[in-house]
Order: sequence, then structure tokens, then C-alpha cells
Amino acid sequence: MNALRLAGNELRRITAGKLPKLAVLALVLVPLLYGSLYLFANHDPYGRLDHIPAALVMEDEGTQELGNAGDKVAKKLEDSGAFEWHEVDAEDADAGVRDGKYSFSMTIPKDFSAALGSSAEFQPRQGLITVTTNDANNYLVSTIADKVSGEVRQSLTSEVGQKAADKFLIGFNTIYSKTQEAANGASQLADGAAQARDGAAQLDTGQRKLASGANQLAAGTQELSSGLNTLHDKTKDLPANARKLADGAAQVAAGNAQLAAQGQQIADVSKQFVGDLDQLNGDIAAKLRAGGFTEEQVQRVMTALGQVRQPIDNANAKVQTASAQLNKLAAGAKQVSDGAAQLAAQSPALADGISQAATGANKLNTGAAQLAAGEKTAVDGTAKLAAGSKQLADGSVQLRDGLTQGLGQIPHPDDPTRGATAQTIGNPVAINAVGEVKAGSYGAGLAPFFLGLATWIGAFVLFLLIKPLSNRAIAAGLPSWRVAIGGWLPAAALGIVQVILLFTVVTTLVGVGANRPLAAFGLLALASLAFTAILHALNAFFGAVGKFLGLVLLILQLISSGGTFPWQTLPDVLYPLHSVLPMGYVVDGMRHLLYGGSMVSVGKDVLVLLAYLVGALLVSTLAARRQRVWTPSRLKPELVL
Repeated sequence: MNALRLAGNELRRITAGKLPKLAVLALVLVPLLYGSLYLFANHDPYGRLDHIPAALVMEDEGTQELGNAGDKVAKKLEDSGAFEWHEVDAEDADAGVRDGKYSFSMTIPKDFSAALGSSAEFQPRQGLITVTTNDANNYLVSTIADKVSGEVRQSLTSEVGQKAADKFLIGFNTIYSKTQEAANGASQLADGAAQARDGAAQLDTGQRKLASGANQLAAGTQELSSGLNTLHDKTKDLPANARKLADGAAQVAAGNAQLAAQGQQIADVSKQFVGDLDQLNGDIAAKLRAGGFTEEQVQRVMTALGQVRQPIDNANAKVQTASAQLNKLAAGAKQVSDGAAQLAAQSPALADGISQAATGANKLNTGAAQLAAGEKTAVDGTAKLAAGSKQLADGSVQLRDGLTQGLGQIPHPDDPTRGATAQTIGNPVAINAVGEVKAGSYGAGLAPFFLGLATWIGAFVLFLLIKPLSNRAIAAGLPSWRVAIGGWLPAAALGIVQVILLFTVVTTLVGVGANRPLAAFGLLALASLAFTAILHALNAFFGAVGKFLGLVLLILQLISSGGTFPWQTLPDVLYPLHSVLPMGYVVDGMRHLLYGGSMVSVGKDVLVLLAYLVGALLVSTLAARRQRVWTPSRLKPELVL
């Protein structure tokens, strides 16, 4: 008898009669009912959140600038389609959350808009939205409510941040405008400073010339003072000497006057004598002509007389000249006398004037020295002024250039650019969610886990009817491997039927798509073969205890397969279970085959399931061999299931 005949006999045994057939049908439908109904119920729970009642307490009073931000929040919540919102007062909301009328409540306080409007102030306040939950109503609803409130917060943060950033950028425009004015002023300052620098340089040059002149003036006044002091010393006896000079000059003038008078008398006598000679010459000529002398003879006589008279005429001329000179000398002496008299009269005043001039020159010299010293100080000051003016000019140029350069670095966007920039600043991070592989829905995300779980449960319930080993075959002495495989094949066949029904309904009626449907079905069928082999081995080797161990393995795989949360979130002590137990490999492989993606790990999953299949059949073979020996516990077991 081969293994197939053993399997056929077992199938005929469990289907003998109407009620057994129904029982087998029910067992075949268990995975379908468990897997498909659960996935159908949870296919898209987020799409029906609008059936969950939630309370909204609106107390916001609004502001003139923002309007009523609370109303905007309420509008967004209603438009989102998430939850069935009921706007009530605070008392009704609290009571409703406590007694389960509302799953949770959201309260927007009266100063909500005012707090949002303060974001651009120096002391901003947070807008506080209070979300009240009650985990006794439903824990997941509380989690979803937190997510919704987080989305509301993000939306408001983006909007308020955008408005604050817009004000901030408008401030930059103001800064740019004022900086531009400052740059223009700095340019004018630079021009003025350059002129001041040039003027200061000219002033310094002129001041140096003035200082040089002051030094020359000081030297000149020193010489003047020295000269006037010497003159004062020399002229202190001038009045007395001038008086003596005046007296002497008067005496000389008087003597010269007398001498001139005497000379004039001599000149008059000489002049009269010459006149008499002229008359005498005429008389002689007349008498000679009267005496009969010829004219030639008369002329000869007259010539001879003229020669005699010539010395007399010369003497007369000298006398007349001397008289005239004496008159001039007398007149000059008179002027000298008068001048000396005036000098004598004015010399005291002159001496006083020279004394005063000497005193003034001394003062002038002192002042000139002070002026020279002051000019030296002034030169130092103008030098510093010139240096400072140059520094001012250089600094103003640097200021102008710095402001001009800084002006180009100050953002001054136009209205469209400012709006776009404010939007980016208000919401600086954008999430580009790139899904290399997507499940498509919440139910599809759970499908790998529940397909594997339903397959295990289906394999588990089959052994409520199927006997793992045929006692007749063992008693007949058939090979142990044949007995083991013959006992496993009925469960394997029914398990494949379970998988066909489950996979077909889930992928067609429930709507869970499969990227690689044939491969996914093949992996699930292999999982069913491995699971039935494992449970067959447990039942064959441990008997009634094997059923309990199968249930324990189910529980362990529920928590370690990573069907819902990632298996890495397990406590460290449970980590090894994920690597050892087979359901985690089924979940991993089904995810890749249902959603798509890399096939690298699927090969590993297949190898692990094949290893479990072969290993379980080996254990079943050992169990068949062991049961060839009858023991008291086998003849009369303590526990029969």
C-alpha cells in the first residue's frame, strides 16, 4: 500500500456520511472565513472615519488682522471628511467624551486667533488646541485624533509662519530702502569728506605758510624791537642836543644874515661902480668923437679901455655872485635855524614816541613770539585735521562701499517673490514620499500576515478530524516514511484547497491586489504544505500534546512574525523567534509577491519553508517508526483529544 492509497483511505474515512462531509467543508472554509472576513472588515478603515462622532468646541473670538482662525480650522476639519464633527459647548463635549457619545473632543480657546497673531511680535504666544480623548472608547481613535490634530497644527503653523515670514520679508524691504538711503547719504558724505580732506590739506599748507610767516614776523619784530631799543638809547639826549643845535643854528643864521647884508652892500657898491664905468666909457667915446678922433680910433680906445675894465667886470660878477650866495646862505641858515628850532621843539615828543615805539615793539615782539608758538600749535592741529579728514574720507568711502555691497546682499523681493519665499519659510520642509512598493490599502497591508495566519489556523483545524498516522499501516509493517507521508497527504490536499479558496476570494472579492499572483499563490501553497507538515509532525510525535504545542506555536508566531509592527520592535528576548519560526518568512515573502519589489529575499523564504517541510516529514517518519512499539501509555492514554 503506497502513501497515496493511505491518504485516500483517510479522506474516505473523514467524509463517510453527510455530517462528516459538512465538517470537512467547514474545516476547509475556516481559513477563508478568518482571513477574508477580517481583511474585508479592515480593507479601508480610514475611509470610514467620517462615521466616528467627535465634538468640536469653538470659543475663538477672532482678531481684526487674522479674522477668526478657529472658524478656518473648523472648516478644514469638516472639509477633510475625517470624523463626524458636532459643534457643542465645553460641558457637552466633556460629558460626551466621558460617556462615549463622542470618541474625542477638540477645543479651540477664545484667544486662539490672538495667539496666532502674536507670532510676529517680540513676545509671541502659542495657539493652544486642546484634544481630549478617552482610551476607554477606543485606543486607536485616540491615536488617529492625535494624528489629525498634528495635521491641523502643521497646517496652521505653515499658514501663520507664512504670514510672519511675509512681515519679516517686508521688514527686509524696509531695511533695504533705509540702507539705500544710508548708502546715498554715505556717498554724499564721501564726497563731502573728500572735499573736507582736500580743504584740510590746503588749510594745512596755508597754515604752514602762515606759521612760517609768523616765524619771520617774530624774527622781524625781534629786530625791530632791538633796533628801536638801540634808537631809544641813542636818542634819549636828542632834546638837549636839538636845543643846542637850534641855538647854534640861530646864531649862525644871525651871523649869516649880517654877512649877507654886508655882502649886499658891497655888491650894490660894485654894481654902482660898474654902472659908473659904463657911463664913463660913454662919455669918453663921446669926447673922443668930439675931439675929432675917428671911429676906428675911438673903437681902439674903447677896446683898450675894455681890456682894462675886464678885471673890474669880473670882480663885479664875483661880488654879485658872492652876494647872491650869501643871501642864499643866510636864507638857508634861516631855514636851518627854523628847522633846528622845530627839531628842538619836536625832539621831546620824538624821543617819547621812540620810547613808546620801543615799548610797543617789545610788546609786538612778545605777541609775535606767542603768535609763532600758536601757529606751531595750529600747524600741529591742521596736520591732525588733515590726517583726520583723510581718515574720514577713507572711512566714508569704506562706509559707502560697504553699504553699497551690503545693499546687494539684503533681500528685497517683489510681491510675487516675497509671497513664494514666505510660503517656503513658513513651510520649509516638504515631504516627497516616494513609495518604491505600495500596498494600496490598510487591508492590503495586513494581508500577508492574515493570509499566513489563516493558513496556519486552517492546517491546525484539519487535525481535529484527520489522524496523523494510520495504525493499520503501522501494524501492517509499511515503511515509516510511507506511513508518515500517507498521514500528511490528506491534510496537505485539504490545505491546498483552503489556499485556493482563500487566495481567490481575497484577491478578487476583497480586492487585495497581487503583483505576482502565481508566485504568491505558490508561496502560500508551500506555506500550507509546510504548516500541515509541522502540525502533522507535532500530532504524530506528541499525540494530544502536539495539538497544544501547535496552538503555542500559533501564539508565538502571532507576536514574532512582524505582521503588524516591524519585528525589530519586539523585546530583545523575542528576537530569535522571528528568525526561527516559519510564519515570519511567509509574511516577508507574501509582501514582496503581493506588492512587488525585490525577489532576493523570496528565495530565502522558499528555502526556509522547504526546510521546515522536509524536517517536519522527517520528524513524522521518526514518530511512525516509534509507534511501531506499543507501550502502556499508547494502549491507555491519559488524555485523548
